[in-house]
Amino acid sequence: MARPREFDTDAALDGAINVFSGHGYEGSSAQMLVDAMGIGRQSLYAAFGDKWELYCAAVRRYGMGECAAHIDALRSGPRAIDGIGAMLRRVVKTAGRPCLGVGSIYEFGVSQPDLQEINGLLAKSLRAAIAARVRDAQREGDVAGGLDPEATSEFLIANIAGIRVAGRGGAARGALTSLADMAMRALR
Repeated sequence: MARPREFDTDAALDGAINVFSGHGYEGSSAQMLVDAMGIGRQSLYAAFGDKWELYCAAVRRYGMGECAAHIDALRSGPRAIDGIGAMLRRVVKTAGRPCLGVGSIYEFGVSQPDLQEINGLLAKSLRAAIAARVRDAQREGDVAGGLDPEATSEFLIANIAGIRVAGRGGAARGALTSLADMAMRALR
């Protein structure tokens, strides 16, 4: 009979997320991962499979958390436009930290089908949530009625990625805030 796991799987995955976010897949060694996860190599392989399976699990967990946080921000505020602004402000606030989602796309693009599937499902969910809030904001008169909600969603997602890259590159908070403000002005 196999021994039960003696570690918190989510906490271990969070450790892997930190390593992969900062170093990418190729730059993350097995030793870095086991150190950050607080588990031995055997436990890593028994629980998560190989390094690639661990990476995919980390991207999935990270992406689900980020999508949920974006959607929570979108739903905040008395008006839909307030939620859109809250989502962008959240991105500005966290832009200095490495983003595993953006990093995974930079590192692999669409070359890995399983990773593309994970990122695609997460992006689809976020695009739909943003487009719905854009429609709400249009009904409330806060976003130009002539804007296509799906295209506007893509525009906002591209801005989120750009803000994250600029933040990771050391851009000052004021510059990141200006990027978010320009995106908001483009909606009017």
